[in-house]
Amino acid sequence: MTAGPGRRVRLRVAQPLRFLLSARYRHDPIVVPADESTSLVHVVETLGIPRTEIGELRVDAEGVVEVPALSRPQRLARPRFVLDVHLGTLARRMRLLGLDTAYRNDATDPQLVAQAAAEGRVVLTQDRGILRRKALAPGSGYVRGSDPDAQLRDVLERYDPPLAPWSRCLACNGILEAVTEPEVRHLLREGTRRSYREFSRCRSCGHPYWRGAHAGRLAAIVAQATGRT
Repeated sequence: MTAGPGRRVRLRVAQPLRFLLSARYRHDPIVVPADESTSLVHVVETLGIPRTEIGELRVDAEGVVEVPALSRPQRLARPRFVLDVHLGTLARRMRLLGLDTAYRNDATDPQLVAQAAAEGRVVLTQDRGILRRKALAPGSGYVRGSDPDAQLRDVLERYDPPLAPWSRCLACNGILEAVTEPEVRHLLREGTRRSYREFSRCRSCGHPYWRGAHAGRLAAIVAQATGRT
């Protein structure tokens, strides 16, 4: 769908997407210029709304372009994710819930996109520039929310992925397996060996886990996530 030559396009943006607009465009309808070579999707993107966040554009009887939000849930056949460098806490929480979540705190934008393509992952980011890259896999999206709690709720509501809490390493995303205390004794402090009896270990990096001082806080995150329905 493209705009005509020398036209001014009128758009009506759905309420859930308006937070992405600058203040001057938060009214109905929005009127912007567009030439014949410019697609309506590109017009929407120039307003600050990534194409990953919009549903099918429609033109009403008055010629106003309706810009709906993408329908939720957006279920993925293979829910695998890679997060940008600013979403480290969210990455750990997603791993806590058993979601296959790749993350590096030094990954550049091109590396992020390349990893997503090579490993069949969708990109989650709050960088709208990344979401304009054509190489992104379908399903990639903008993460809403300014804190990890809100961000996690947004991801779960958007994708409704199957969860497997306590099954992944928070550090490297590897799979955890149950182990006995003697198997990880060399990795534990004496107080930990005396106080705990149940342990798991990451198959990839070898990091040991037990229900320690932070278990209550982590359990609360899991309970909130698994009880969302």
